[in-house]
Amino acid sequence: MFSTNELAPNEDQGFIFGIINAPANATLDQVTLFSDEINKAFMSAPEVSNTFQINLPTGGFGGLVTKPWDERDRSTEQIAAELFPKTGAIAGLQVIPVTPPPLPGGSNFPIEIVIASTAEPKELLDIANKLVAKAFESGLFMFADTDLKYDQPQTEIVFDRDKVAALGLNLQQVGADLSALIGGNYVNRFQVQGRSYKVIPQIKRTERLSADQLKEIYVSGPGGKLVQLSTFATLKNSVEPRELKRFQQLNSATVHGALPPGVSKDQALRVLEDEAAKLLPAGFVIDYAGESRQLRKEGNTLVTTMVLSFVLIFLVLAAQFESFRDPFIILFGSVPLALSGALVFSFLGFTSLNIYSQVGLITLVGLVAKNGILIVEFANHLQQSGLTRVEAAMQASVTRLRAILMTTAATVVGHTPLVFASGPGAAARNSIGIVLVTGMLIGTAFTLFVVPVIYSLVATDRSKGRKGHEHQAPTVKEALAV
Repeated sequence: MFSTNELAPNEDQGFIFGIINAPANATLDQVTLFSDEINKAFMSAPEVSNTFQINLPTGGFGGLVTKPWDERDRSTEQIAAELFPKTGAIAGLQVIPVTPPPLPGGSNFPIEIVIASTAEPKELLDIANKLVAKAFESGLFMFADTDLKYDQPQTEIVFDRDKVAALGLNLQQVGADLSALIGGNYVNRFQVQGRSYKVIPQIKRTERLSADQLKEIYVSGPGGKLVQLSTFATLKNSVEPRELKRFQQLNSATVHGALPPGVSKDQALRVLEDEAAKLLPAGFVIDYAGESRQLRKEGNTLVTTMVLSFVLIFLVLAAQFESFRDPFIILFGSVPLALSGALVFSFLGFTSLNIYSQVGLITLVGLVAKNGILIVEFANHLQQSGLTRVEAAMQASVTRLRAILMTTAATVVGHTPLVFASGPGAAARNSIGIVLVTGMLIGTAFTLFVVPVIYSLVATDRSKGRKGHEHQAPTVKEALAV
């Protein structure tokens, strides 16, 4: 609850993507015109090695590749934050620098929350825009927008049927003429020097730059005469959505965003979820897509996994010791305290709760439980030799101290390189290393002091007939042989 929660830590993968959005009525030439500006913005960072870009009429996709890790001091996340205001100053295009997702299956943006309903798209658009405004007000978003946009200009040719009838026009022929003049379809092919080319009848580009120029088009009339379109038709302009999205068979609008360095996906998602709970009327639901869906659907399984691992280890130990008390002493004498100690470093910001640190926590359960097993099993043998629970616990802790410290030292020394790892994939290794090293050190301390105390209070009394025939306590060598 108090630690940063994410599916996986952001990785410095050595490149940055640039999501390019163009106006709804943009052309490929317009996008290409601003390509040089995008490239200049990307190359302004000294850490950039080269850039790439794919242009489309609706925008495009680009990015940059950084220099090797040992030749730069800043991460790709820091570079992307610096480039955002530079790309935002480019007129005519919207360029959003984002780092790639750390795990496969992600999408363009780290934050994607879906609003779905059976309501009309315009109602969804109103709520989505309010949510985008709240995202900017929170100060946690570098960029936020929605994929539902009513900005696609559309022009309809409306025929006056009375005039069409008066002029003796054939609407089928009129439609064929308009299709040939402005449709861009090819009608035939011709060959030149062994190459085949399409024949595309179309009016000059300078004569179709705006919708009003359509009125000047001439179509075939009766008797082979040409009739100007404005004679019997008018133009009706409107604005339509670029595309209508559906999610789980419902009308939908996705609010997506990019985050500055230091802001976690969970933190940003919680802001949108809280605001959506206030804004959404009845009949509207929220869902997730991309990385956000992975985080919410797959990233919150730590508690369930931890409980199942506790149950499994408890049952195995119960079968081994033929007792329910001894597994309780082993697991609850050191494991919860070791986990709490490791989570303190997550709370302090040294790492986050992600799938890698969760693997480390589950591994920590087995390693710390192993130290508890050494003390409890040895203390049981000492009890059978005539010692009391307190005496057995104290002597077992002293005798098994070397074995416990050797296990701890091997684990800590073996995982310390993960703590100081750098370069590609370092964030994942850091998460596992920090959890295992800190948890093992703290868990060992609790094992040596807490487990003997709980053992002396809870363990079954296995001493044999101390009254009448005392048994001599075994030596360390004899006990180890047992």
